[in-house]
Amino acid sequence: MNRFAYRTTSLAIKTLSSISRARLYLHGTENIPEGPTIFVVNHFTRIETFFFPYHLHRLTGRPVWSLAAAELFVGRFGRYLEDIGAVSTRAPDRDLLMVKTLLTGETSWVIFPEGRMVKSKKIMEKGRFMISYAGGKHPPHTGAASLALRTEFYRQRIAEMVTTAPDEANRLINLFNLPSVDSISLKHTVIVPVNLTYYPLRARENVLSRLAERMVEDLPERVTEEIMTEGAMLLSGVDIDIRFGEPIEITACRSCRAILHDIRSTAPIGFDDHIPSRKYMHREALKIMQRYMAAIYHMTTVNHDHLFASCLKKSLVNRIKPINLKRRAFLASQACGKTGKVPFHNSFDQSQIHLLTDDRYQKFSEFVDFAVQKNALAVDGTVLVRDAARLGTMFDFHRSRIDNPISVMANEVEPLSQLQRCISRLSWLPGFWLRRKVARHLIKRELNAFQQDYDRFAVQKISKPRDIGCPFLIKGDHRRMGVVLAHGYLAAPAEVRGLAKYLGKMGFWVYAPRLKGHGTAPEDLAGCTYQDWIESMEVGYAIISHLCRRVVAGGFSTGAGLALDLAQRIPTIEGVFAISAPLRLQDMVARFVPAVDAWNRFMDRIHLEDAKKTFIDNHPENPWINYFQNPISGVNELERLMASLEPRIPDITVPALVIQSREDPVVNPKGTEMIFKALGSADKQMVMFSFQRHGILLGEGAHRVYRAVGDFLDHIRRRPPSAMPPTTGLAEGDKELPDKKTKDGRRKTKDRRWGRGDRRQRREDRRKNVSDEKEEREL
Repeated sequence: MNRFAYRTTSLAIKTLSSISRARLYLHGTENIPEGPTIFVVNHFTRIETFFFPYHLHRLTGRPVWSLAAAELFVGRFGRYLEDIGAVSTRAPDRDLLMVKTLLTGETSWVIFPEGRMVKSKKIMEKGRFMISYAGGKHPPHTGAASLALRTEFYRQRIAEMVTTAPDEANRLINLFNLPSVDSISLKHTVIVPVNLTYYPLRARENVLSRLAERMVEDLPERVTEEIMTEGAMLLSGVDIDIRFGEPIEITACRSCRAILHDIRSTAPIGFDDHIPSRKYMHREALKIMQRYMAAIYHMTTVNHDHLFASCLKKSLVNRIKPINLKRRAFLASQACGKTGKVPFHNSFDQSQIHLLTDDRYQKFSEFVDFAVQKNALAVDGTVLVRDAARLGTMFDFHRSRIDNPISVMANEVEPLSQLQRCISRLSWLPGFWLRRKVARHLIKRELNAFQQDYDRFAVQKISKPRDIGCPFLIKGDHRRMGVVLAHGYLAAPAEVRGLAKYLGKMGFWVYAPRLKGHGTAPEDLAGCTYQDWIESMEVGYAIISHLCRRVVAGGFSTGAGLALDLAQRIPTIEGVFAISAPLRLQDMVARFVPAVDAWNRFMDRIHLEDAKKTFIDNHPENPWINYFQNPISGVNELERLMASLEPRIPDITVPALVIQSREDPVVNPKGTEMIFKALGSADKQMVMFSFQRHGILLGEGAHRVYRAVGDFLDHIRRRPPSAMPPTTGLAEGDKELPDKKTKDGRRKTKDRRWGRGDRRQRREDRRKNVSDEKEEREL
């Protein structure tokens, strides 16, 4: 290896890495040993050949050599590759060089067990590893395992021969061109499986591909594909997750009798001689290969594209409701994420409730747009129509990443058996069962989260009983409409229980979520942000939207602000009511909160905890519900919530009800008037009361507020359902119908559109009523 060329290449790669927008995430670096190591890596792009050894060199501080395809070793470029430590797979002395460097431990090696780039990522067939490529199929190579076995064979043989047959030991030392026996490392060779996963995979034209077309005439199509795919990944930004698995120790040379017999034999053994234990070595190499192949591909970092593509591929029907596809992806992420056995992309560190609400990170919409662009999906009204042929058939191998990327995504996670079983089970579930499963999962999750927070933060004689802070569900008479009802700041779900029961008697289903940090202790609330409260409200919406066909959002005080926020972001909300929304606060303390919060942050920086002002005393109207201490950070988060909501209020166009007390000591009525005037709803109403308290949902006269809310909901119930966007799929029904063949062999599907004749409408209504009654009995 030319040291100067190696350093020059490292500098060039470092410069290119600084230009690239790729983001590198390393996992399991503690598994990298110090001794002679063979890294076995999955091979999907040229990035692994050139970039990965550089990053390994930075991690280990040792030179890292790699095997490269023989076709790359042409002319000056081939000599340059040899200078920087790349060895051709067809080099005559390849194995001898690799064993020698592993014996001394002077370098580590990168080997791709697939033997070539697997652009289709198709490495499984009938439950076994089988590499698909342009020329056909072949099992993974055992080269890395054989190399490690041969290295350990000679390491132990030389150590034995030094005492029993010195001449044979000297012959072997000369064979490997070793300075002396002392140059042989005492550490054993290990194999470290490594997985590289790229996200997102979006092959498209880029600066590099356009530049290559201008500079080189008649650029081969294979090279064009690689530049388009890998250039887009590097320049447009891609997450590269590198996971190092647990090292695999080579113990066969110390335990197999046949191999030990050959190690101790004093007869001369040449490097390529057919020794008696060769078949045992091959058998052990196969076992080791299966181990590191399973380890490599079980470390695939699962992302949203993997889930959507796998759900599409395993779907039993070709016409799929978008909401059902999102439900399956959500449930798969929850089921496999809890076990910890399936590694997930860091985007799964946050809640996945956005898959069931507003898709604010555009994970689903971007995937669907890309799948439509690649003709794997088509949009037919409110339904996605998949092309099963594109998901099950490989086209031109070298163009699979461009022409058939959705199938490539699904192929990548085929080895993850637990994930595949989970998705297969979910694919059999119809829409109504998915709704029930999602609702039950979320209700159980929220109850568990409350119990954990209560056990962690609750303080005896200070915290309220568990039933005060526990979220609850009120079951109505039918599932046509449900309400997500949020409580206020420093309070708990018990604050809205009276209103929830009143609405339940009117026939509505009501779910009251627990806003994060409430119902436990002030210390819990002090560590929360308004984004946590928004997420709590979204979970509540997701629960009630999976129990009822129409949803209204409502809340009191801070809950009212969250209800308005929800109505602005989620188009399927049928209406919103806000009781005492805190756009403007009366309390003088709130004016000084930003300054106090800034002071607290400054004290954190200089590590003066005693000088911080964390809480202020609170004198609640309902001491059996509210906290007696108010965290400064919580007031600041409340201000931030309303500041983010205020400019978006005009975007709320659904029917709205605003309720306020003229003599509210906490919320300024002028703020409520501003909300009412700013609302973009054509159907809106403001009701003013004269209570001399903030908590108008409790105490004398609360039934008047209940009646106003009930009349508003009854008004919405009598209205026809609003038009739902294609991504919801609730009003249109969740049943996904299998295709049926006509006499001429063409496929047709039932027409599920609404309004085609009175007879069909009545039949549809009867079916829904029966389904409602069945689900109510089961719940």
